[in-house]
Amino acid sequence: MDFKDIFLSFISIIILMIMVMVGVAFLTLLERKMLGYIQIRKGPNKVAFMGGFQPFCDVIKLFSKEQILPSLSNYFSFYFSPVFSLFLILICWMVYPMISIILSFNFSVLFFLCCTSMSVYGIMIAGWSSNSKYSLLGSIRSIAQTVSYEVSMSIILMCFIFLIDSFNLLNFMIMQKIWFIFISFPLAMIWFIIMLAETNRTPFDFSEGESELVSGFNVEYGSGGFALIFMAEYASILFMSMLFSLMFLGGDIFSLLFYFKMTFMSSLFILIRGTLPRFRYDKLMNMAWKSFLPLSLNFLMFFVGFKMFLMIFFC
Repeated sequence: MDFKDIFLSFISIIILMIMVMVGVAFLTLLERKMLGYIQIRKGPNKVAFMGGFQPFCDVIKLFSKEQILPSLSNYFSFYFSPVFSLFLILICWMVYPMISIILSFNFSVLFFLCCTSMSVYGIMIAGWSSNSKYSLLGSIRSIAQTVSYEVSMSIILMCFIFLIDSFNLLNFMIMQKIWFIFISFPLAMIWFIIMLAETNRTPFDFSEGESELVSGFNVEYGSGGFALIFMAEYASILFMSMLFSLMFLGGDIFSLLFYFKMTFMSSLFILIRGTLPRFRYDKLMNMAWKSFLPLSLNFLMFFVGFKMFLMIFFC
């Protein structure tokens, strides 16, 4: 690679990161608007036209507030963990299959699994370094939930790796003559529930159980630290919406329809938050280990057997 290729790759990465952050800002506005209408009240509507500048005002407010450090906390870990969480999800966005020099690589599925499995460390360090029993309990519950659902998520991804015979996310777009949601509807529904659990969203928001945990692992965070955790969560919602659209909804990333599908999936996250009550924790873990894991393993064996059948009789 010469200097020009490196420069263009760097510029494309920067543009992608900026677009993700702008998308996160307006996703928060969309959520507050939708929740307002669900609860029969007005959402933010004062700043500029229909509250359009409200996200930017929130950013200025949060990052200009005073940083408060708990006296017995671990200083470096306490400030490092929100940055680490946001950094990880932005790196995950690198697998977005753009036809460019760096941002489309052959092992993007493995890269995504490696990055998303490290996300528990940001939550663990945030809960431990705060030196608060409430934040520690919240982080432990969140880690157990995330690790449990990552097992089924990896197995479902393996099913489609066998189906498309590649680790490149770009092949999901190339291979889908028929949308995969039609040929594997149960897997699509399981994947959607796993998306909710992985992003700690209602009805699986046990890491932020306000009623019993006083906001969970992020209870000691305010101002900039809280904003970074908040941005990481919403960036992961956008990423999971993109991944669902790409894997199951025939995602052609070069068409405008793909971004409407992403918006629809992100709106489902918000709609579920406004309508469903919180799940019970023991039922959540039972669903992961006793329902999703056996079902996803059965589908994996089916896909492997189907692939071997095609190879034996048609090759």
